[in-house]
Amino acid sequence: MMNWQALKTRLDAYERLLRLDKPIGILLLLWPTLWGLWFSGAGHPDWIVVWVFIMGTVLMRSAGCAINDCADRKFDRQVERTRQRPLAAGEISSKEAIALFAALSICAFALVALLGNKTLLLLTLPALFLVVTYPFVKRFFAIPQAYLGVAFGFGIPMAYAAHLGQIPADAWWLLLANVFWAIAYDTEYAMVDREDDLKIGIKTSAITFGRFDVLAVMLCYILTLGLLGWMGWRLHRSWVFFGGLTVAASIMGWHYFLIRGRDRLACFRAFLNNNYVGLAIFAGIALDYWFFPRGLH
Repeated sequence: MMNWQALKTRLDAYERLLRLDKPIGILLLLWPTLWGLWFSGAGHPDWIVVWVFIMGTVLMRSAGCAINDCADRKFDRQVERTRQRPLAAGEISSKEAIALFAALSICAFALVALLGNKTLLLLTLPALFLVVTYPFVKRFFAIPQAYLGVAFGFGIPMAYAAHLGQIPADAWWLLLANVFWAIAYDTEYAMVDREDDLKIGIKTSAITFGRFDVLAVMLCYILTLGLLGWMGWRLHRSWVFFGGLTVAASIMGWHYFLIRGRDRLACFRAFLNNNYVGLAIFAGIALDYWFFPRGLH
């Protein structure tokens, strides 16, 4: 029988496998989902839907970490930052990771099923496909961060489906904005591991962009803000919404000074600060709908 200390050690390994001790990934997945929920709900989203999506975000991010580390366990052993991950270090087995992935995915599907929305249920299949296939995309795709952006932003069309029963063009434009944002922040993340990734043959945007990596990050930030600003203009949002974008833009501008020297710790700091970018954008959306529910006409 497993003693309490062994059980505690095992649970600690599961926590680190699922990155529950490092919630930045959950937050970067959550913010665009909340953007979609507030836009699709015209500032007054169904709170049951919000609860389901928040819980689903935690479950699917955790499931994604389990399947990603299972696929990357051999690579992770060769990278300084990841060699102590539970799978790479041999603390848990691949079978355990796959079992966790399956259990978490089933729980997420059950949550979505509670809403009884057929369109939303159909979208769970491509969402799961994106989660499962992302770890393998970086084997051959020059900018896997774009694929990550689709995976991390797929809660947007799902949010529209949950509220409207359909997916209008706005959902796809918002998803595209998230793709550019993900390329920006995950390039900063990839700049931390560039030397290791070159040795083991994994493709990343930091490698693909080469000496233009900083320029590419800033251009992607600009495209993100441009798409969001265009959406705000089309939807007649007020200065509050654009104030949120301005705060986000100032944080993005600060990132230039962090990453221009390509120092690993500074690049990682910039990556982590994208949590505040997502928060600023969401705060602008939520407060704008609070003070100007009908927008400016």
